[in-house]
Amino acid sequence: MKLKFTKMHGLGNDFVVLDGVRQDIRLTPEQLRFLANRNFGVGCDQILLVEKPGQAGVDFRYRIFNADGSEVEQCGNGARCFVRFVHEQGLTGKTEIKVETKSGIIGPRLEDNGQVTVDMGVPQFAPEKVPFVSTSDAVIQPLQVGSEEVAITAVSMGNPHAVQVVADVDAAPVDIQGPLIESHPRFPQRVNAGFLQVVDRHNVRLRVYERGAGETLACGTGACAAVVAGISRDLLDSPVRVQTRGGELNIAWHGPGTPVRMTGPAVTVFSGEIEL
Repeated sequence: MKLKFTKMHGLGNDFVVLDGVRQDIRLTPEQLRFLANRNFGVGCDQILLVEKPGQAGVDFRYRIFNADGSEVEQCGNGARCFVRFVHEQGLTGKTEIKVETKSGIIGPRLEDNGQVTVDMGVPQFAPEKVPFVSTSDAVIQPLQVGSEEVAITAVSMGNPHAVQVVADVDAAPVDIQGPLIESHPRFPQRVNAGFLQVVDRHNVRLRVYERGAGETLACGTGACAAVVAGISRDLLDSPVRVQTRGGELNIAWHGPGTPVRMTGPAVTVFSGEIEL
């Protein structure tokens, strides 16, 4: 089977994007892992599948698969690439669309300057919404990670995040704590582990160990979760510029019950065809 694809990235968080509107695409976990493999396939952090919507009033359905073949609920950098892809491919003439995801409806918008803004929805803190095993709904909670106890904020951006504040993000034990937090038993659906350094009240640095993908150069939902956690802990004020290893995102959030808005780039690298 020959499969057409487009390689894209948002701040180095890279994707293989598939047009499931004009192609009939049904891939096995093994085929997904092959596509994501950087030595034998195309190589990416996630695979994005564009499909026809399954409900009225929505333009497209958006499915996200991690490099390990697992399907996940949400991907912020991918959402920005999604709107650029459907626009460049002539699948829509709209610069603002409504997209159905596993976790709800999002609204990415292609700006005049080439940046993309995404309404990422309202963050959820209730432990059962994350999900996170806890008898408390406190913003800051202890989490035993190996022999060390760390203070995290558990929040859902349509997918689960555990954010901790660190003094220096470059020295943070991302490679050690990341996989331990990702698979921690208190997160029954696993979790994205964020390491947040506060520079000042409008600027932060961030690294994220992503569920099913490992550390990536940038994580859109992770940036949203980090800013939400920082504002909730009275460390930050909206808007916040998030510096990742792949570049900058701008995040705005005005408090509980309001949506998070993320703005950043989306880049098309190349298109091709691969034999599966």
